[in-house]
Amino acid sequence: MGIPSYNEVYKALAERHGEVLQKKLSETSVAVCGLGGLGSNIAVSLVRAGVGHLHIIDFDKVDISNINRQQYFISQIDRYKTDALYDILLKIMPYTDIKRTCIKLDEKNICDILKDDDIICEAFDNAESKAELVNCVLEKMPEKYIVSGSGMAGLGNADKIRTKKITERFYMCGDGESDISDGMGLVSSRVMVCAGHQAHKVIQIINGSVEND
Repeated sequence: MGIPSYNEVYKALAERHGEVLQKKLSETSVAVCGLGGLGSNIAVSLVRAGVGHLHIIDFDKVDISNINRQQYFISQIDRYKTDALYDILLKIMPYTDIKRTCIKLDEKNICDILKDDDIICEAFDNAESKAELVNCVLEKMPEKYIVSGSGMAGLGNADKIRTKKITERFYMCGDGESDISDGMGLVSSRVMVCAGHQAHKVIQIINGSVEND
């Protein structure tokens, strides 16, 4: 059997999600900022859901230390994450429009780079970079939604990872307290739970069901 056509894939997704939601998913552009444990897993979930336009952003390369929790293959070590993840995502969903930006985001370029994206996922591992992106979006692009992650380290109860509505268009996912400095690092299963929360909130936003969590 050959690769299914776009229409066949779309029909299969619409049967799962409903025609109305799938049309919205197909028309929305989502940016994933940071392609590590959170971002690579978020991106995979979104392309599987049929998000039509995905913007993946990172400046780093795949390292052997990433393999325990990120979506990369050992054979992709030393490749830029934008290129490695691009290849993975197109194997999953070849009809997705994927834009790659291999750059470090900062307050000077955030607005320009993210200007065409409807929803922004913050998935950095650096607290300062997290705050810079969130604050910039809230202050300079208030029309956009931003979904951020904070607190997913260790072997603690995964049920403590929650999604909280911070402002009208800002959501935070995580337990809000765990940190790699506490002794136990990042474990794939708990990181993926948080990434799942972020991806699910994006889909809820696209659907228009943005109730308080």
